[in-house]
Amino acid sequence: MANALYILKLMLTARRPSHVADMRAVSMPFWLHKGYDALTFFGSIITNSEAEAHRYNNFEPTLLNAQPQSGPTKSWYHPVKFHETIHLRQAQSTRNSWLLFYWKYFVFWLQARRANRVLPNAGYELNPFEMEAYANMYNPHYLDRFPDGRAVGWQEYAKMSLAQRFWARRKYAGRT
Repeated sequence: MANALYILKLMLTARRPSHVADMRAVSMPFWLHKGYDALTFFGSIITNSEAEAHRYNNFEPTLLNAQPQSGPTKSWYHPVKFHETIHLRQAQSTRNSWLLFYWKYFVFWLQARRANRVLPNAGYELNPFEMEAYANMYNPHYLDRFPDGRAVGWQEYAKMSLAQRFWARRKYAGRT
């Protein structure tokens, strides 16, 4: 019961995506399916354990190179946290609304479920939001290419047929 109340609290106290600077991680192991590391939920990152939440909240940046960076690039990142940050930026691109983001996510998930016989978990893996996040989670400079910070690469995946998405996901499938 306490977990359900905490989920409700997260939903009711959520700020618009553009008002979230850094997503805090919280541990809710019952919320995640086996095999998933994290989940973006109304501006928070849900993790499997307290240790993971602590690691994301107290992440020590690692320099990618010794040279100072110029421009709006980041000199550090954590791939899983960056993946979830891409989801935050995607929510900003859906009229800055968590509800619209989750509605579109659900619709894309339903559409892709038709391919479950060919690809187990197709609803997740062929979802344009996930495809953009997975394809770019190892590129810490990905969000720098969008002047307003909103990730809109998912829109290109959304225009593809399921068969095209299936073949497009092979580009990043080996890295997950």
